[in-house]
Amino acid sequence: MAEARKDLGRQLAERRDMARITQRELARRLSYSRSTVANVEIGRHCAPRKFWQRADREVGATGGLLAAFEQVDALVQALQTQATQARERQRAAKYAPAAPPVSANGCGCGLVVGRWTGRETRALREALRMSLRIFAEHLGVRTSTVSGWEHQRRPAPPSLATQAMLDQALKSADPDTKTRFGLILASTADCTCSVGTDNASGVAYGSTVTPLHGRERTRAAS
Repeated sequence: MAEARKDLGRQLAERRDMARITQRELARRLSYSRSTVANVEIGRHCAPRKFWQRADREVGATGGLLAAFEQVDALVQALQTQATQARERQRAAKYAPAAPPVSANGCGCGLVVGRWTGRETRALREALRMSLRIFAEHLGVRTSTVSGWEHQRRPAPPSLATQAMLDQALKSADPDTKTRFGLILASTADCTCSVGTDNASGVAYGSTVTPLHGRERTRAAS
């Protein structure tokens, strides 16, 4: 803003010199003090539109000075509007009631996945409205890798790097996506599509998928 005003003042000084009018003489013609004209020319003082209309006529700028002033004035108005809007947003955020974060179990404690399994991975992809291929590209992995994550039957996590990758994908998602993610998980919490026993540990496991993948669920169970 300061540079724009300095440039406008330089234009006035150049036009005045070309017209061979001193600051004192121009000030007299404009009914302003010489110090006001001097301050305007160095960008220290912001004169009103009436000043620039008369100055444009006195130095023979044929509308050039007035047009330059209007550009600077439009910039000032835009900056003031932005500042006002920013203050209003800050005020609204300060006094707005805090909304509890969405959580998969509805407790409002935050949307965090303790351990990613096929159920959570698929829920995230569906919440993002992405196909297997696009979701894989989004994460920077192969499509077969994502498919393997989604169809794993054991609840054990893939790897720490994969867990961190999925954590980041969820963290960077927009609020609507996070809401969908929580709803999808909630809708599949009680859906056990296949149940079996780990031959090595004797621990029962189950694989759950969302209703959007009924056909895939059938193939996985078979």
